[in-house]
Amino acid sequence: MKKVQYVCGLALLVAASLTLLPVLEAADNPAPDSPEVSELLSQAKSHANQLRNDADTMKSFSAGKLSWQSHAERIRMIKDHTNDLGKVLQEMSDKRQSASPWQQAAIDRITPLARELAANIETTIEHINNNRDQLHTPRYREYLSANFEVTSSLAKLINDLVEYGQNKAKYESLGKALEVPGM
Repeated sequence: MKKVQYVCGLALLVAASLTLLPVLEAADNPAPDSPEVSELLSQAKSHANQLRNDADTMKSFSAGKLSWQSHAERIRMIKDHTNDLGKVLQEMSDKRQSASPWQQAAIDRITPLARELAANIETTIEHINNNRDQLHTPRYREYLSANFEVTSSLAKLINDLVEYGQNKAKYESLGKALEVPGM
């Protein structure tokens, strides 16, 4: 009787192992990075860096006595660049299923910051449109500072993610060249 229980237990253990094997292999071999998503991340990096520079320039406007038209023109430029970034993020979202796990997480982390930026830009545009004579007030300076802070955070995040992807690819390439198991 004990021998039958032992054999049945062993059979269950083998069956469980075979059932878990594909799950363990998937964990060891996650989906490869999507070249398309990597390219889109690089494009997002360019847009985010441009946005940070635009926001920095506009932030300096609050110290001068530029016309409301200058402010309006710069915020329109920032809005256009934000929309360009939004298009790239939409493409990334469309390709999310083919992305590797870290790329999916990157998309998930970038999107809320981009939405926050878009909302801040709209608020700044409304302020300029409704308060053309109040572009040197502390409240307006706060809008410009918030825009700069969000664009800086977004640019840093995307820059770090692109750098991570590049370093990950180098590591994997080196592992394959050295024939390291699991690479």
